[in-house]
Amino acid sequence: MVRFGLARAATALVLAIGAAVAPAAPAAAHTTADPLNVYPPIQGSSTWDRFGQTPPSSHHIVFSNWGYLNDWAVDIYRNPGATVVSPFGTKTAAGHPVAVKVVTVRPGCATGNLADGGYRIGLEARDTTTGAILARADVMHVNNKPSTIVVGASVGPWTKLGETGRFRWSTCYQVNGDSGAHIHLEVINQHRYSCYVSRPANTALTDLTVIGKVGVHYTAQRQRC
Repeated sequence: MVRFGLARAATALVLAIGAAVAPAAPAAAHTTADPLNVYPPIQGSSTWDRFGQTPPSSHHIVFSNWGYLNDWAVDIYRNPGATVVSPFGTKTAAGHPVAVKVVTVRPGCATGNLADGGYRIGLEARDTTTGAILARADVMHVNNKPSTIVVGASVGPWTKLGETGRFRWSTCYQVNGDSGAHIHLEVINQHRYSCYVSRPANTALTDLTVIGKVGVHYTAQRQRC
């Protein structure tokens, strides 16, 4: 994979060990920019950075893909029980269809205990016209994962990955009430860097609110679109 800028330090504060992760495989780099929208990973209404503590400009990035720390992270809020879905759109700006598959299924916290923070589900988006890999997204704090969500599974835009949940207090998950339940979302381009759409804290989101773009060619982490 071609990345521009300084090499990234691989830090992992809450990575679990010994769980299912798709092995790395050679893939064509998406060397021509062709944006793909990123949407909230929660079906229906949700809230962007509810308490003003998790904006993409500074929110901690925990996970890595292809040996690089992800591009940006944000918390999207919704009370427990909401359906969690893929954040990737279905077509690029050029009209190329996009296929999404599961590449990671594991407990999200370093303890390996789902009670501490639920599942981390990693997704990969591929341009089916060119065959190029566009990006990956890590969807963290997923509860009640269906048995069909396994590494290698194909998912559509409304395929249920699980639900928002409330987990016990831990160093990995510090939430006191249902209003703090959230999905921690991280995104990474396969080639160069993706971007996020900046907005104020506690902004209401819908299914169709664009929160970022992949397949673009920014030159560093945490870039505004």
